[in-house]
Amino acid sequence: MKRRIVCIGGGEIKNRETLAIDAYIAEEAKKAAGERRACGLFLPTASHDCMPYYNTFHKVYTGLFDIKTDVALSTRQDFDPEKMKAKFDRADFLYVGGGDTVFMIDHWKKSGILSYIREAYERGVLLAGLSAGAICWFEEIYSDSVIEGEYAMYPGLGWLKGKISPHYNERMLDFDEVVLYNRFRAWGVENGAALEFVDGEPVRTIGQGKVWVLDGTNGVSVCKTEWKADQA
Repeated sequence: MKRRIVCIGGGEIKNRETLAIDAYIAEEAKKAAGERRACGLFLPTASHDCMPYYNTFHKVYTGLFDIKTDVALSTRQDFDPEKMKAKFDRADFLYVGGGDTVFMIDHWKKSGILSYIREAYERGVLLAGLSAGAICWFEEIYSDSVIEGEYAMYPGLGWLKGKISPHYNERMLDFDEVVLYNRFRAWGVENGAALEFVDGEPVRTIGQGKVWVLDGTNGVSVCKTEWKADQA
């Protein structure tokens, strides 16, 4: 099975700022479900299981796309491993919400949630996520998770190669300095944009925003190239 991840740079789902991307995810879920009603599992770990966030996800995916939704809650109380695994087994896609990326990754590892995510990924369940849910899969991530407002590079899960910043249109100047100072290459994904990876390789962009490839290896300036599918 192909392993797929849709990385959404940012945007408010409740304000329909990611609607084109949500429509794509919903359509892919329906293809996977076949004659069944498709099901999406929302992971609000990064927001410490914020239920209003899940409610917004539900309103969009059920109200607009007729997707059945469920939620994986794990940060505020112990969970039943068998019941939790059943949620993942039923899902046609996983959607990881935004918030505190470093906390989320650490909690996934300690709680065992990560094993359910990995199993779903390996069997071809589409993974999607916004902001924290977009960048957690990479080797290194640009985030202010540890000290709010102070951005730095942190280790991600390493399932996708490279370095990345979400909300690139908001963090452009700061992130460009980091890229240039460290002389590395990275992804910058704007709000309203998504980059899909299949088996670890970028294959398409989705949405109205842009996805950028940043190269600071010359040590003089950052070379920015808008990524297009024909570059894959």
